[in-house]
Amino acid sequence: MSDDNERRIVVIGSGGAAMAAALKAVERGATITLIERGTIGGTCVNTGCVPSKIIIRAAHIAHLRKRSPFDEGVSAHIPTVDRVQLLRQQLARVEELRDVKYQRILRDHPAITVMSGEARFVDSHQVAIKLNEGGERTIRFDRAFIGTGARPAQPPIPGLADTPYLTSTSALALSTIPARLIVIGSGFVALELAQAFARLGGKVTVLARRHLLSREDPAVGNAIETAFRREGIEVRKQVRVNRVDYANGVFALETDAEPLQTDQLLVATGRTPNTEALNLKRIGVETVRGAIRVNERLQTTAPDIYAAGDCTDQPEFVYVAAAGGNRAAINMTGGKAVLDLSAVPRVMFTDPQVATAGLTEAEAVKRRFDVESRVLDLENVPRALVNFDTSGFIKMVAERASGRLLGVQAVAAEAGEVIQVAVMALRAGMTVQALGDELFPYLTMGEGLKLCAQTFTRDVTQLSCCAG
Repeated sequence: MSDDNERRIVVIGSGGAAMAAALKAVERGATITLIERGTIGGTCVNTGCVPSKIIIRAAHIAHLRKRSPFDEGVSAHIPTVDRVQLLRQQLARVEELRDVKYQRILRDHPAITVMSGEARFVDSHQVAIKLNEGGERTIRFDRAFIGTGARPAQPPIPGLADTPYLTSTSALALSTIPARLIVIGSGFVALELAQAFARLGGKVTVLARRHLLSREDPAVGNAIETAFRREGIEVRKQVRVNRVDYANGVFALETDAEPLQTDQLLVATGRTPNTEALNLKRIGVETVRGAIRVNERLQTTAPDIYAAGDCTDQPEFVYVAAAGGNRAAINMTGGKAVLDLSAVPRVMFTDPQVATAGLTEAEAVKRRFDVESRVLDLENVPRALVNFDTSGFIKMVAERASGRLLGVQAVAAEAGEVIQVAVMALRAGMTVQALGDELFPYLTMGEGLKLCAQTFTRDVTQLSCCAG
């Protein structure tokens, strides 16, 4: 970036979107004032992706020690779970990553000034900062980037706000495993934590207003429900919670079915954007239910204000946030970049995992595609057979006339590792024929994509193990 186009940029937040924006803008010659009101690093490293995947992995290990497909030949035993020690390990890794990937990077960048406090816009080129240490500062800027993220939403259930219910944030900080846990919610976060706490020894019940993963292909939710019931996790569908009370260490739930009681209550029904303190209306930044509206260039309805991540109307994944921050920085410093969200991978880290990309069959039909779909059960995937774990499937949706791949949904042990191949195929506009002709390593879950693609033209049950 030339001196003529040098920018003074204010970045509000320090999570995935904000850090990506700050670092890319610095790379292009800008000077940055980064404002963070809380802990450096945002949700992902502190209270989201990192700690949740640690507890999920620990729970997976505990589950395998207790039960696996090889118990006839490899002895199993019920493990002792020391949650205090697991929490200590979890917090140590979070602190390590926060320091290495966030705090140290910010300390070492002479072009980035970090200020601790809460920001609000005074006008379209000034931001006031209520400093955590006391007092207030006003900063002028040429461009501003908003990456303030989101927080767990509180649904309007009577009585809930007066109880010590858990959110995804506080649940990850528990030093004990609840003997009884009810989870209100049926999305990714709710189901990941439900299975983790069940595998670590809790008796878990999931309450869904409709059914599990209602935004996905119905077969996906059904497969996860089957897996949960197999592990002793109770799933109650079509349940509305009308009231929550708390007394003597017990939560009492009034539902439209029957009353329920539990030791701990986890509410995971979505997230609320952190935008209410920014004074956005004053500067002409439009929001929808608190989420900032942005275009494909990450520009808000105020020309010099950009935003990305969970505080916007974009998909709530940290990799989308980081990519958005990167593109926004390019655009704030004179470049031209767009964020292509046509093939966003989505992964839920349950066991089996859920991974999707592109359109479901229902979405494709709604967009007026003439579609053809195929479902491959994992009994037809050699990797799953040798793992003695064939629960799940891979589904592909294609345009009937051209064979162009439109979407993939996978429920499998390693679905999250497989889905990126589908993303690349979608971006390349590949047909199922071309995907079925590709070389895939034998005895990988990824080979399931090849086999599913081949089902559009042949009976894969009649192929030899590694036939092309």
